Amino acid sequence: MAASSNAEQTQLQDMEEEDAGIEEREMESDEEEEVGMGAENSDDDEDDSSEDEKENEAEIQRLEEQLSINAFDYNCHVDLIKLLKQEGELIRLRKARQKMSELFPLTEEIWLDWLKDEIRLTEEEPNREKVYELFERATKDYICPDIWLEYAQYSIGGMGSPGGIDKVRSIFERAVTAVGLHMTKGQTVWEAYREFENLCILNASSVIMSESMIIELCFVDMEATYAEYEEWSEQGVPETVAHQYKKALQEMEKRKSFEESLFVAEPPKLAEYQAYINFELKEGDPARIQITFERALAENCLVPDMWAKYTIYLDRQLKIKDLVLSSHERAVRNCPWTMGLWKSYILALERHGADHQTVSDIFEKALNAGFIQATDYVEIWQADLDYLRRRVDFKSSKELEELRAAFSRSLDYMKQDVEERFGESGDPSCIIMQIWARIEALHCKNMQKARELWDSIMTKGNAKYANMWLEYYNLERSYGDPVHCRKALHRAVQCTSDYPEHVCEVLLTFERVEGSLEDWDIAVQKTETRLNRINEQRAKAAEKEANLARQEEERVEQRRKTKADKKAQKKVQKGNRAGEKRKADQDDYQNEWNEDSAPKRHRGNGDQNAEEYMETETGLLGRNALPVFKPPPPETKNVQQGAAATAQRQSNDKPELRNDDCSVFISNLAYTLEEPESKLRVLFETCGPIKQIRPVFSNKGNFKGYCYIQFESSVSVPGALKLDRQEVEGRPMFVSPCVDKNKNPDFKVFKYNTSMEKHKIFISGLPFSCTKEQLEEICKSYGTIKEVRLVTYRSGKPKGLAYVEFANETQASQAVLKMDGMEVEGNKISVAISNPPRRNMMDKPGSSRPMSDMMPRQVYGSRGRGRTQLSLLPRSLQRQSAPGNKVENGTANERVQAMASESVSAAGEPKPLSNSDFARMLLNK
Repeated sequence: MAASSNAEQTQLQDMEEEDAGIEEREMESDEEEEVGMGAENSDDDEDDSSEDEKENEAEIQRLEEQLSINAFDYNCHVDLIKLLKQEGELIRLRKARQKMSELFPLTEEIWLDWLKDEIRLTEEEPNREKVYELFERATKDYICPDIWLEYAQYSIGGMGSPGGIDKVRSIFERAVTAVGLHMTKGQTVWEAYREFENLCILNASSVIMSESMIIELCFVDMEATYAEYEEWSEQGVPETVAHQYKKALQEMEKRKSFEESLFVAEPPKLAEYQAYINFELKEGDPARIQITFERALAENCLVPDMWAKYTIYLDRQLKIKDLVLSSHERAVRNCPWTMGLWKSYILALERHGADHQTVSDIFEKALNAGFIQATDYVEIWQADLDYLRRRVDFKSSKELEELRAAFSRSLDYMKQDVEERFGESGDPSCIIMQIWARIEALHCKNMQKARELWDSIMTKGNAKYANMWLEYYNLERSYGDPVHCRKALHRAVQCTSDYPEHVCEVLLTFERVEGSLEDWDIAVQKTETRLNRINEQRAKAAEKEANLARQEEERVEQRRKTKADKKAQKKVQKGNRAGEKRKADQDDYQNEWNEDSAPKRHRGNGDQNAEEYMETETGLLGRNALPVFKPPPPETKNVQQGAAATAQRQSNDKPELRNDDCSVFISNLAYTLEEPESKLRVLFETCGPIKQIRPVFSNKGNFKGYCYIQFESSVSVPGALKLDRQEVEGRPMFVSPCVDKNKNPDFKVFKYNTSMEKHKIFISGLPFSCTKEQLEEICKSYGTIKEVRLVTYRSGKPKGLAYVEFANETQASQAVLKMDGMEVEGNKISVAISNPPRRNMMDKPGSSRPMSDMMPRQVYGSRGRGRTQLSLLPRSLQRQSAPGNKVENGTANERVQAMASESVSAAGEPKPLSNSDFARMLLNK
């Protein structure tokens, strides 16, 4: 320990001296730059640069403060390193990189930048060991050919030192072992190795073109390497080497399609790598399987499923200790939030004989990893308790007491830490306590402790479940005595509420085998009493449910009756208005005919002759008789407007044209859509041959926004359904299957999901300008995206909400952790696992409307509240409510009475009014 502490102090002193040297060189370079540039730069440029420096320094301080609060903010580390490199703060940059590397594996780009900076700083120093140590750390994070190549090339610079050539050769051999089989970049490492051996004037054939190496030379453009070997070899290519080369070409041909798909795919290329890995697993070459996994993980380091698949392969197939444990360590460093990786790591450590302190340290790190579910903590505790139980000899008190202390600590941790964070313990069935009780009963023969634990389990809300009592009963049956078995069953009969009949049956069976007659009588009495009480409770509950159902039926019937009465009343009122309208139309036609024909019939006659002629005319034809010219009936008033609708109804009524299996229903189209049939035909012709398109029109000929499309074959329907929510003139078009609701009333196109969807996230607070492609670009770095759905209004305008479905739960959880609180175009978004609330009865499709809508509409008039009620009768003919209302030429009543007296004939019969009479009445009003 003292030697290691002295070495650490010496290393710290060396780093401090090196930092001081860096500061001096920086000050000298700064002074030289100031002297050289002081006379050239203007005052404005100096002000701008100083302002930029102040802004950058403020941003650096902000990032450092944020990291002091949350050291696990990965993006904050990356931003800080970029700013410090931009400002040239080499000392602070080294410390920032060091802190990040302690918490996370660094990417290939970050390592290469760091290594190049350190190489430049140590060019003048004879001691190269610091850079070697940094390279060793870099090669452990990821298997990257570029890092290994940089490492080997840097080591060539130390060939002159004692043992330098051997060190370089050792590094090259490790490099070709680690990345030599990389299909696209491995060849560069081999070529560098060959050049090194040629430089050393050694027999290159023993290094480059041996038979075993030809087998492994399965690279892109490997033909050039083989041609160069042919030219170099003086004795020609051996037959065995040529055979192995042909075999390598065949292997290359098998993998060519996978390499091409990786070349054209966009990062992170997860699907392409998975297909490649599956192929290599079938081929069974461990070296190629490993390098393919490493290539995939270098670009998908935050995908827990990929790490889990890799570590499972290493645990079950290779079983190489150093490789297995290092891979597990890299997995938990990349995805610390994934409980399964920590659990596998603990098992791997135990499997390969790691010391107890190492396993304990890993478990403590797992507890601080920040899992996203309460159940994750239960499982990681179970993994640790299983490990501790396997260590116990049960003859030594030390390990046993450590196990009991761990059980007690786990219960306290669940109660304090987990419940405070998640609002639940994550272990409602008390699995940990059940395992503890069984260990006490089986291994320690301590039934008293086991009974105490089961009493605690039952007090946590588990006493009403039959399976919990039966589990306790089985424990007593195996390790206890009949007295406690009977006691447990009696308590179960009194407390169980989910399956009381089963518990009663178990008690009676137990007494048949173990009990006396008195015990049997007590058991029968208790079970009968309990079952009678249960049956009474069930009957009351059934009666209450029946009453509720009957009340609901009565409410539905009342609503149906109210709706029918309103329809009937509305129909009567509509008929009355139609009759009044027809009468007014007839009067208008008669007045127009009289007004147009009177001058023709009374040319040269006075008013008196005109009135007499009118009297004779009415006497012959009757008061309400109409001229020979007949007005068109009201039903044909909108013939031209309703022609399209009539034709459409006729086509819809033809049963031979309707086929729901070959049809789709189109809705949410704009009412103003012109020529919907032609536009929809162009849109849906790509799905298959169309038999007919039936747009639906109103009685006035206006398009109602929906239609039916029938194809020649049902094969075209799935393709048409894929066009759902495609925009048509700015509105999303809804495409759904065509189903007869009379035959299938329960059919729903979209079912409202009320359960938690752990593989899907819900995003709120998005800017309205955010598109589906932009959101997919943001989310794809956290996993494989199956679907992105932006929530919009029926008009197509966004609501600022979205659902994103990932391939699995782990990717969705990772997205929640990384995206919640993120800013998108100035909007701070909220991200959570999709957990829709339960829909109320009034919100369900097909449910009745709220009671406010069921109020009688007659209170507000036959057309409902808010519509103006107008009378089509001229005001001059309406009865005056105030007879004393004076106008310029006398009261209205006096004029009406005078005209009425003039319109009475000598025979006392009423005289019809002419058009001129009506005109005078309207003008005098």
